Amino acid sequence: MPALEEVQHRDIMGIRVAALGWAQALDELKCAIYGNGPQRIFNFLNANNANLAMRNTRYRQGLTKSEVLPDGVGVDIASRALHGSAFPANLNGTDFIPALLVHSEKPLKVALIGARSDILERAVVSFSAATPWHEFIAVADGYFDKTDSLKVLADLSAINPDITLVAMGSPSQEIWIDSNIGQGHGRVVFGVGALFDFVSGAVPRAPETIRNLRLEWVWRLFLEPSRLWRRYILGNPVFLFHLLRYKLSGAGRQAGLSA
Repeated sequence: MPALEEVQHRDIMGIRVAALGWAQALDELKCAIYGNGPQRIFNFLNANNANLAMRNTRYRQGLTKSEVLPDGVGVDIASRALHGSAFPANLNGTDFIPALLVHSEKPLKVALIGARSDILERAVVSFSAATPWHEFIAVADGYFDKTDSLKVLADLSAINPDITLVAMGSPSQEIWIDSNIGQGHGRVVFGVGALFDFVSGAVPRAPETIRNLRLEWVWRLFLEPSRLWRRYILGNPVFLFHLLRYKLSGAGRQAGLSA
């Protein structure tokens, strides 16, 4: 199995995205967590995040300095258009992080940052119930002063977690991670968006049939139309426009990128 640095990557509108199957991704992440290598930071790319990266240079910088995993049908459409095939797996954080915790048999310390305080605490309870051999620690909700993160970082250092999950939403979480996270703040760090909302039960997952059809975004839009209509009703056509322009420019035509 190649090291993470040697995994094939695909250029998705100028962003380097890892092309991994589920089993390989889980094994690679276990190596990163349990190994002796440097700290690894992981983020996820979906259609909405790609749109954000087109207009937010600071956010794009945070993505390009981390390992990016594919999330959702939008990046699969982009991969087919630019490289001829979809990604080997949809490694969305809502499914991938719980699977990684189940797949990791050795006890881990997992730090959680983000969401409302009540959702954060419920997420800790749910994670602990699902994988009780790990220790889950709520470090801070997502409403601390981002311009003064010293206490949060000191608490992380005191915990010295194996995994740190940061759920502040994009682009805030990626920018905060890039600006603040360093050695001792987690061997592996993930920007996980709405993961705590789902794990805590605050936002219900779509039925499995809808998820299998790759239509969970429709379910989320149905549940939260006032908050998400711009992301999906406006954002999806904008994403396709950016993709078409990128393809016509001749960029991203290689089947994969080396690390």
